[in-house]
Amino acid sequence: MTKWPTNSDKYSVLLPTYNERENLPLIVWLLVKYFGESGYNYEIIVIDDGSPDGTLQIAEQLQKIYGHDKIVLRPRPKKLGLGTAYIHGIKHATGNFIIIMDADLSHHPKFIPQFIEKQKEGGYDLISGTRYRGDGGVYGWDLRRKLISRGANFITQVLLRPGASDLTGSFRLYKKNVLESLVERCVSKGYVFQMEMIVRARQLGYTIGEVPISFVDRVYGESKLGGNEIVSFLKGLLTLFATT
Repeated sequence: MTKWPTNSDKYSVLLPTYNERENLPLIVWLLVKYFGESGYNYEIIVIDDGSPDGTLQIAEQLQKIYGHDKIVLRPRPKKLGLGTAYIHGIKHATGNFIIIMDADLSHHPKFIPQFIEKQKEGGYDLISGTRYRGDGGVYGWDLRRKLISRGANFITQVLLRPGASDLTGSFRLYKKNVLESLVERCVSKGYVFQMEMIVRARQLGYTIGEVPISFVDRVYGESKLGGNEIVSFLKGLLTLFATT
């Protein structure tokens, strides 16, 4: 398989943040470390949605440490949702590839070089981190969370047959133009958004590769998954089933 020269590709990491002042310095340090070691060209775009805990001020300090070319700040005045955060981030991204991940340390940057190698091997349109294949897994979740996640994934597989093993994960690598076309078409919010991205990708004939990842429950702060998210997930799933 032909390898593209790494110096022609640039990877823009989109980090939507809300109250992540404890996590942001460590996730940025890890991103800089693994990109530095692997030699890929990158930028980290922090999209803070008006965090009251001072996340943006921490991001400004990180920008001074690592440089304006590596840490790009594109804050918004308030919480406006994940989908619009990606649209906002894409507009400012200078890379031809986009990496989306959580800023709460549940996604380890050590997997990013594997994502990039996998993409290059197969020329994939998107690479999805999977907790449900190979040596992937989940750490730090109680039985309820694991059952909800597994159940959501199983129901989705049965109804939508998406051709990917982890639909609700949010650790992915996209070709920039592919992500742009998917975000334009997606109508879901919250928990269902990531799932719709994969379903739409399959519909449009985009190729999907997978890399097993270990997901670790957030270290600081509170999880965003509650009863309302589960209800909205099921509603969104049924809407997708009816419209795709």
